[in-house]
Amino acid sequence: MSDPQHAQHHPHAEDGPHEGPIKTPKQLILAVLFAFVVPIAAIVLLVSYVNAHMRHAAGSDALSAQAIAARVQPVGTVEVKDLSDASTLKSGEQVFQKVCISCHGSGVLGAPKLGDAAAWGPRIGQGYEALLHSALKGKNAMPAQGGGDYADLEVGRAVVYMANQGGAKFAEPQAATPAASAAAAAAPAASEPAPAVVAASAPAK
Repeated sequence: MSDPQHAQHHPHAEDGPHEGPIKTPKQLILAVLFAFVVPIAAIVLLVSYVNAHMRHAAGSDALSAQAIAARVQPVGTVEVKDLSDASTLKSGEQVFQKVCISCHGSGVLGAPKLGDAAAWGPRIGQGYEALLHSALKGKNAMPAQGGGDYADLEVGRAVVYMANQGGAKFAEPQAATPAASAAAAAAPAASEPAPAVVAASAPAK
Protein backbone atom coordinates (compact mmCIF):
# COMPACT_ATOMS: atom_id res chain seq x y z
CA MET A 1 0.00 0.00 0.00
CA SER A 2 1.17 3.41 -0.72
CA ASP A 3 1.59 5.90 2.02
CA PRO A 4 -1.04 8.61 1.66
CA GLN A 5 1.42 11.18 2.96
CA HIS A 6 3.85 10.32 0.16
CA ALA A 7 1.08 10.21 -2.35
CA GLN A 8 0.11 13.82 -1.57
CA HIS A 9 1.16 16.11 -4.41
CA HIS A 10 3.66 18.80 -3.42
CA PRO A 11 3.05 22.16 -5.18
CA HIS A 12 6.74 22.64 -6.04
CA ALA A 13 7.55 19.06 -6.82
CA GLU A 14 7.57 19.57 -10.59
CA ASP A 15 9.39 22.95 -10.65
CA GLY A 16 12.57 22.78 -12.66
CA PRO A 17 15.79 24.72 -12.01
CA HIS A 18 15.45 28.51 -12.48
CA GLU A 19 17.14 29.73 -15.69
CA GLY A 20 17.84 33.31 -16.84
CA PRO A 21 17.49 34.70 -20.37
CA ILE A 22 21.25 34.37 -20.95
CA LYS A 23 22.04 30.73 -21.62
CA THR A 24 25.22 30.83 -23.73
CA PRO A 25 28.51 32.77 -23.56
CA LYS A 26 27.64 34.44 -26.84
CA GLN A 27 24.45 35.86 -25.36
CA LEU A 28 26.41 37.09 -22.36
CA ILE A 29 28.90 38.95 -24.57
CA LEU A 30 26.08 40.55 -26.56
CA ALA A 31 24.30 41.64 -23.40
CA VAL A 32 27.46 43.29 -22.03
CA LEU A 33 28.09 45.07 -25.33
CA PHE A 34 24.52 46.38 -25.53
CA ALA A 35 24.73 47.55 -21.91
CA PHE A 36 27.59 49.87 -22.92
CA VAL A 37 26.73 50.72 -26.53
CA VAL A 38 23.10 51.72 -26.06
CA PRO A 39 23.71 54.34 -23.28
CA ILE A 40 26.70 55.78 -25.16
CA ALA A 41 24.68 56.07 -28.37
CA ALA A 42 21.87 57.77 -26.47
CA ILE A 43 24.29 60.30 -24.96
CA VAL A 44 25.84 61.06 -28.37
CA LEU A 45 22.43 61.64 -29.93
CA LEU A 46 21.38 63.91 -27.04
CA VAL A 47 24.53 66.02 -27.31
CA SER A 48 24.09 66.31 -31.08
CA TYR A 49 20.51 67.46 -30.61
CA VAL A 50 21.51 70.13 -28.08
CA ASN A 51 24.39 71.42 -30.19
CA ALA A 52 22.25 71.56 -33.31
CA HIS A 53 20.75 74.87 -32.12
CA MET A 54 24.22 76.41 -31.79
CA ARG A 55 25.44 75.50 -35.25
CA HIS A 56 25.58 78.28 -37.79
CA ALA A 57 24.28 77.97 -41.29
CA ALA A 58 26.68 77.71 -44.18
CA GLY A 59 27.76 81.07 -45.51
CA SER A 60 27.15 82.95 -42.26
CA ASP A 61 29.78 85.26 -40.78
CA ALA A 62 29.51 83.78 -37.27
CA LEU A 63 33.11 82.55 -37.47
CA SER A 64 34.53 85.77 -38.89
CA ALA A 65 37.17 87.70 -36.96
CA GLN A 66 34.73 90.48 -36.15
CA ALA A 67 32.05 88.10 -34.85
CA ILE A 68 34.53 86.20 -32.69
CA ALA A 69 35.98 89.43 -31.31
CA ALA A 70 32.46 90.61 -30.40
CA ARG A 71 31.76 87.38 -28.52
CA VAL A 72 34.98 87.40 -26.50
CA GLN A 73 35.19 91.12 -25.78
CA PRO A 74 35.16 92.20 -22.10
CA VAL A 75 31.83 92.96 -20.49
CA GLY A 76 32.86 96.50 -19.53
CA THR A 77 35.19 99.04 -21.03
CA VAL A 78 36.90 102.12 -19.66
CA GLU A 79 36.74 105.35 -21.66
CA VAL A 80 39.05 108.18 -20.65
CA LYS A 81 38.01 111.62 -21.84
CA ASP A 82 40.19 114.67 -22.14
CA LEU A 83 37.79 117.54 -21.57
CA SER A 84 40.34 119.95 -22.99
CA ASP A 85 40.20 118.09 -26.32
CA ALA A 86 37.00 119.10 -28.07
CA SER A 87 37.27 116.17 -30.50
CA THR A 88 36.64 113.64 -27.69
CA LEU A 89 33.35 115.23 -26.64
CA LYS A 90 30.09 113.85 -28.02
CA SER A 91 27.67 115.98 -29.98
CA GLY A 92 24.13 116.57 -28.82
CA GLU A 93 22.73 114.13 -31.38
CA GLN A 94 25.22 111.43 -30.34
CA VAL A 95 24.23 111.72 -26.67
CA PHE A 96 20.56 111.68 -27.66
CA GLN A 97 21.00 108.50 -29.71
CA LYS A 98 22.87 106.80 -26.85
CA VAL A 99 20.72 107.73 -23.85
CA CYS A 100 17.90 110.21 -24.37
CA ILE A 101 16.17 108.34 -27.19
CA SER A 102 14.93 105.63 -24.81
CA CYS A 103 12.31 108.04 -23.42
CA HIS A 104 12.32 111.15 -25.62
CA GLY A 105 12.26 109.07 -28.80
CA SER A 106 8.72 107.83 -28.14
CA GLY A 107 7.55 110.16 -25.36
CA VAL A 108 7.16 107.54 -22.63
CA LEU A 109 6.93 108.31 -18.88
CA GLY A 110 5.83 111.86 -19.59
CA ALA A 111 9.01 112.80 -21.47
CA PRO A 112 8.47 115.33 -24.28
CA LYS A 113 8.92 113.56 -27.59
CA LEU A 114 11.65 114.77 -29.91
CA GLY A 115 10.19 117.24 -32.42
CA ASP A 116 6.90 117.71 -30.54
CA ALA A 117 6.72 121.51 -30.46
CA ALA A 118 3.58 121.54 -28.30
CA ALA A 119 5.24 119.45 -25.60
CA TRP A 120 8.54 121.34 -25.74
CA GLY A 121 7.06 124.84 -25.88
CA PRO A 122 6.45 125.35 -22.13
CA ARG A 123 9.81 123.80 -21.29
CA ILE A 124 11.67 125.98 -23.77
CA GLY A 125 10.00 129.00 -22.17
CA GLN A 126 11.78 128.16 -18.90
CA GLY A 127 15.13 128.78 -20.60
CA TYR A 128 18.21 126.76 -21.33
CA GLU A 129 19.61 126.87 -17.79
CA ALA A 130 16.43 125.38 -16.30
CA LEU A 131 16.42 122.59 -18.87
CA LEU A 132 20.10 121.88 -18.28
CA HIS A 133 19.57 121.74 -14.51
CA SER A 134 16.77 119.19 -14.92
CA ALA A 135 18.92 117.09 -17.25
CA LEU A 136 21.94 117.14 -14.94
CA LYS A 137 20.12 116.56 -11.65
CA GLY A 138 17.15 114.55 -12.85
CA LYS A 139 13.45 115.32 -12.75
CA ASN A 140 10.38 113.15 -12.13
CA ALA A 141 11.04 109.75 -13.76
CA MET A 142 14.23 110.94 -15.47
CA PRO A 143 17.42 110.10 -13.55
CA ALA A 144 20.43 112.39 -13.44
CA GLN A 145 21.97 112.74 -16.91
CA GLY A 146 19.21 110.49 -18.19
CA GLY A 147 21.05 107.55 -16.70
CA GLY A 148 24.18 108.15 -18.77
CA ASP A 149 27.70 109.17 -17.86
CA TYR A 150 28.65 112.26 -19.81
CA ALA A 151 30.34 115.57 -19.18
CA ASP A 152 28.09 118.51 -18.35
CA LEU A 153 28.97 120.04 -21.70
CA GLU A 154 27.83 116.91 -23.54
CA VAL A 155 24.55 116.84 -21.60
CA GLY A 156 24.08 120.53 -22.43
CA ARG A 157 24.56 119.77 -26.11
CA ALA A 158 21.90 117.04 -25.92
CA VAL A 159 19.51 119.48 -24.24
CA VAL A 160 20.10 122.05 -26.99
CA TYR A 161 19.66 119.40 -29.69
CA MET A 162 16.29 118.25 -28.34
CA ALA A 163 15.04 121.75 -27.54
CA ASN A 164 15.97 123.07 -30.98
CA GLN A 165 14.13 120.13 -32.57
CA GLY A 166 11.10 121.37 -30.65
CA GLY A 167 11.37 124.94 -31.87
CA ALA A 168 14.06 126.57 -29.70
CA LYS A 169 16.98 128.53 -31.07
CA PHE A 170 19.59 127.75 -28.42
CA ALA A 171 23.25 127.94 -29.35
CA GLU A 172 25.18 124.70 -28.84
CA PRO A 173 27.67 124.89 -25.95
CA GLN A 174 31.28 124.86 -27.09
CA ALA A 175 34.31 123.52 -25.30
CA ALA A 176 36.65 126.18 -24.02
CA THR A 177 39.97 126.34 -25.84
CA PRO A 178 43.20 126.04 -23.80
CA ALA A 179 43.98 129.71 -24.53
CA ALA A 180 40.56 130.80 -23.29
CA SER A 181 40.91 128.66 -20.16
CA ALA A 182 44.30 130.18 -19.42
CA ALA A 183 42.97 133.69 -19.96
CA ALA A 184 40.00 133.01 -17.67
CA ALA A 185 42.30 131.69 -14.97
CA ALA A 186 44.60 134.70 -15.30
CA ALA A 187 41.79 137.27 -15.22
CA PRO A 188 41.02 137.01 -11.47
CA ALA A 189 44.72 137.29 -10.62
CA ALA A 190 45.07 140.41 -12.77
CA SER A 191 42.04 142.05 -11.17
CA GLU A 192 43.40 141.69 -7.65
CA PRO A 193 45.02 144.91 -6.34
CA ALA A 194 48.75 144.86 -5.87
CA PRO A 195 49.83 144.58 -2.24
CA ALA A 196 50.69 147.92 -0.70
CA VAL A 197 54.35 148.46 -0.01
CA VAL A 198 55.01 150.51 3.11
CA ALA A 199 58.42 152.16 3.08
CA ALA A 200 60.16 152.12 6.40
CA SER A 201 61.01 155.58 7.61
CA ALA A 202 64.67 156.25 8.30
CA PRO A 203 65.56 156.60 11.98
CA ALA A 204 66.08 160.15 13.16
CA LYS A 205 69.69 161.12 13.75
